[in-house]
Amino acid sequence: MPALERPRFPERAYDIRDYGARGDGETKNTDAIRKAVAACAAEGGGTVRVPPGKWLTGAIHLESNVNLRLDQGAELHFSTDPEDYLPPVFTRWAGFEVYNYSPLIYARDCENIAVTGPGKLFGHGPSWWPWAKIQEETSRRIYHEQVLKDVPAEKRVYGTPEAGLRPQFISPINCRNVLLEGFEIAGPGPFWTIHIVYCENVLVRGLTLYTVGGPNTDGINLDSTRNALIEACDINAGDDAIALKSGINEEGRRIGRPTENVVIRNIRAGQTHGGMVIGSDMSGGVRNVYGHSCEFTGSLIGIRLKSNASRGGVVENCLFENIRMADIGQGAIVLQTDYGAWMASEDGSAYPLFRNLAFKNITCGGAAQAVSMTATEHLPIQNVTLEHVAIQAKAGMRFEWVDGITLRDVTIEPASGNPPIIFEHCTDIIQSE
Repeated sequence: MPALERPRFPERAYDIRDYGARGDGETKNTDAIRKAVAACAAEGGGTVRVPPGKWLTGAIHLESNVNLRLDQGAELHFSTDPEDYLPPVFTRWAGFEVYNYSPLIYARDCENIAVTGPGKLFGHGPSWWPWAKIQEETSRRIYHEQVLKDVPAEKRVYGTPEAGLRPQFISPINCRNVLLEGFEIAGPGPFWTIHIVYCENVLVRGLTLYTVGGPNTDGINLDSTRNALIEACDINAGDDAIALKSGINEEGRRIGRPTENVVIRNIRAGQTHGGMVIGSDMSGGVRNVYGHSCEFTGSLIGIRLKSNASRGGVVENCLFENIRMADIGQGAIVLQTDYGAWMASEDGSAYPLFRNLAFKNITCGGAAQAVSMTATEHLPIQNVTLEHVAIQAKAGMRFEWVDGITLRDVTIEPASGNPPIIFEHCTDIIQSE
């Protein structure tokens, strides 16, 4: 992974008020912001400035060499009218390439782009959340009637209330040199919060995300993205805090773009489904991940890798270390290759592979289960190391269909009567103090 640098922008600034924007919380400023971005890009780039005030807007589309900066006291409030996010744009929605409502902030095929703070963004997601009831049926149609029949993405056009595919909050796609820094998501959006797709050289730092309450309002999702650093973020989310993905099932394997070379550090996660998660959409592969120096308090699961027999793909070369957890609702560390999730076939045979995984200097003060690693006889998990791990939990550690387990200085304190370790169908086990 190369050393990552912040994108650099010319000193020029473009105040959205100079293009007709009004920060009264009522005037819709979509066109004014569009004009400011276009002027900035046309003159070689710079900063589009959002000054203090309440600025209502529809979709914002960034262009190369543009930094969208929210000043202290600036609040961007996004419209709840679906028409403000049309025409449909190219995106990857929950693993499938489609044309759908524009993300609230969007960029495609750009270089050197940024959204920076310290201002706040409000997604006004609740008006979109009822659509979650119909999105699964639409996704099944996409999968069975289009993906499996090789219908190209250009013909998978949605962006209607009837389809119910909610837009992401911030989503650059196929961009290089991306910076998201120092702002606050103070109100959740319609769907995934930060969704970075097919990008390279990405810095996400110093964000505060609060998206609790909404369905699928994940914090930060990297999707088929390489060379990324996520650091110093404070996350409370309606789903996973940080998730690494790479497409789903046949289409994910066909595109074949892994998420790779990722560092995640100094993250604090509170109310979330998972602190650091890989999958379940990982069909293009996930590799070379280093997560360290994080705190997870109150999450359902701390570190989670999940997949199933429809995904295929490989998750490999991942190190998680120096992580403190407390009050974990389910498992501190959970690996599962038979996870019955989104678009999972009951008789799938595309078995995923997890291998070369290490967990070091992990502590947890309270969980329902310490460690659970379960695969299948078709393709066991391979080569797992736990070293300097101390977990207090009601249930201990369970390993099923894992080949190559190394346990060094592992202390598990389960509730009375529960065994500290269970091995089933495991080979090559090494244990030492």
